[in-house]
Amino acid sequence: MIRLALIHALTHSIAPINEALARDWPDCERMNVLDDSLSADLARAGTLDDAMTARFIALGDYAAATGADAILFTCSAFGPCIDAVKRRLPGLPVLKPNEAMIDEAVAAVRADGGCIGLVASFAPTLLSMTPEFPAGLPLRTALADGALAALDRGDGLAHDHAVVAAARTLRDQGCTVLALAQFSLARAAAAVAAATGLPVLTTPDSAVRALRRRLAPR
Repeated sequence: MIRLALIHALTHSIAPINEALARDWPDCERMNVLDDSLSADLARAGTLDDAMTARFIALGDYAAATGADAILFTCSAFGPCIDAVKRRLPGLPVLKPNEAMIDEAVAAVRADGGCIGLVASFAPTLLSMTPEFPAGLPLRTALADGALAALDRGDGLAHDHAVVAAARTLRDQGCTVLALAQFSLARAAAAVAAATGLPVLTTPDSAVRALRRRLAPR
């Protein structure tokens, strides 16, 4: 059985990826590791530094020591830190939360000549994630202002409304496919699709598809 380590910086990320795995890859064994101080510390510091990278390396080492066959990080604002884990563990598949979704979004717009709309509810995610898209590719971004705070206080409806509003803005700017940058945004995917009429990609669903292709034949 494949053992997948899931490493989270937000409690809100745990349910979406576990639900996606239970639905689409039920025979994958999952372990969940949460450090919910990571996002708060990043928001406070405003930048990724060597100390934050060292924390991610420690998390990756721990997951590897448990016998994990792969590691999936679900925290979208920490790309350079995850790259450091990849370099440290070259024999172990280590997946950024957004890389599979980016691959699918890029393929979609290259096929139809459209534009990607990227929605996030955590501002640092837009800063760290935008450079991961190919240079020159049509890309617009929008922050779902107030969505994460709504989720923190348990108001899922207000969260989804904020995400839909951001997605509509991107649709009106000419975007042809929408990508929801964080695992916590997946809960709003159906509402976004209904409100915009556009294809919607989520990080958990794209990540599960990519990991299954890579690991399930083993």
